[in-house]
This record gives sequence, C-alpha cells and structure tokens, in this order.
Amino acid sequence: MKTKKYKILVLSDLKEGTNNSLQSAVSLSKIINGDIEFFHVRKPTDIVERESQLSAMRTINKEHIVIEKKIKDIIEPISKNYDMKVKYSFAFGNVKSEIKDYIESSKPDIIVLGQRVSNPFQIIGDSITQFVLKEYEGIIMISANNNSLMPSKKMTLGVLNGSNKIFNTELSKDLIMRATIPLKSFKIINSQKQTTNTSVRSGEEIVEFVFEQNANTMDTLSKYLLKNNIDLLCVDRVKDTTIDTHNSIEIPLKEVVRKLNVSLLVSGI
Repeated sequence: MKTKKYKILVLSDLKEGTNNSLQSAVSLSKIINGDIEFFHVRKPTDIVERESQLSAMRTINKEHIVIEKKIKDIIEPISKNYDMKVKYSFAFGNVKSEIKDYIESSKPDIIVLGQRVSNPFQIIGDSITQFVLKEYEGIIMISANNNSLMPSKKMTLGVLNGSNKIFNTELSKDLIMRATIPLKSFKIINSQKQTTNTSVRSGEEIVEFVFEQNANTMDTLSKYLLKNNIDLLCVDRVKDTTIDTHNSIEIPLKEVVRKLNVSLLVSGI
C-alpha cells in the first residue's frame, strides 16, 4: 500500500501547451499517487501601463475575474474527465519572485512546466525554465506540447545516457510498472560506432541505442525518440557544459530541451 502522497506543482503561462502540461501532470499523479496544484503569475505591466492608481486597480480587478475563468476553463474538463481534483491559484507581480515564493511555501515534490515550440526556455516570462532549474532542487517534468502523457495508457519510458538519479528514487518503481517493456536507453558516445543491444537493469530488459557524437547527433536522436514513440525521457541534471565521462557524452540540459520534442523527467540534484 502506498504511504507517500506526492505534491505536483504545475507552473503555467495559460498559453499554448497548458492543457498538455496539466494532462501530463494528471497522468503522473495517477501513476505515483499525487496531488496537483496549478499556479499562474501575471505581470501587472501586462495589464496596465500608464493609468492612474484607481484606474489600474479597477483593471486588475477585472483581469482577476478573467484569469480565474480562464484557469477554470482549462482545469475543470480535465479534472472531470480523469476524476482528479486540482487546486489552483494565481498572483499579480514579479514572475520570478512570485514563483520562488510559491515554491518555498508549497514545497512540491515535482514541478511540471510546459514546453514552448518557438523557444522552450521562454515558458513564463523570461527564461523561467532555467530559473526554476536553478532555484528548485527537486524533480522537474517538462511536458512536450504535442505528446502529453495519457492517464489511461501505458507509457514508453526512455533514459538518456544511463540516467541513474530518477531510478534511485521511490517513484521509479511506479514509473516502471506503468511503462511498456523493454525500456529504451539512448546513449551518446565519442567512439566511431552506433549499435543496438540489450541489457538488464533492476530486473527489467533495456534496449540500448548508441550514437556517435557529432554536429547532427541531437537531430538524429530526436528522430529516434519520435520513431520509438518515447512518451517520457529521464534525464540527469548536468553542468552547462559538455562532459565526457567514461566514453559517454553528457549534453547540457539546455540543449536537450531545445532539441528534443518529447516530455522530459529531469532528476533532482
């Protein structure tokens, strides 16, 4: 019997991809036994510019009603569809400061962010993904816009460069139980070969794809991920530079998010 109840926080800009992010969060909560909170921040300057204080307050009060309705319109259909209660809140203010304060008060186990097609690091305001990765040491899921997790189906789980940190957490058993077998491993190396083989980890069969590091590696890897219908790719956090360790090339997370159009589960620190 599950004893731990995970807290999942969805950070959203209420733009494209919000439905997919929330649906992926619901799917994850069903797998690992979690509660969901939904949080949005709006900069006052996005609503009012050069208005009197009284006029500005009236505008913000009207926007308060508009935002709450928009959030409910997003949450309620998904909540009803999957029988999942989602708490929500929003704030007006500095986006990064409000997010930092909310994370500190909420203390989530996992944060879910949406991926933007034009620039995946422009999620809520300016470079919010990088900001959250810097401020938050826990697990982060970055949900792909066109490939959200589905609560009712098993997912195809992949790992990048032998990601270990996620598999050392309590939730890994739940993830593997809901994943199709075999698991898929994608490794980037600096040798002159590309092979496919199988190995065994924690009693589970793993099919491994090995790629040689070159200028087109990330594009090739992205195609392989889509070809293998990877729903969720587990990635360990690494430094912001390329690292060569035991013949395996670790790609900066910034590059992984920019190039790979699949949902990512990024390990905690």
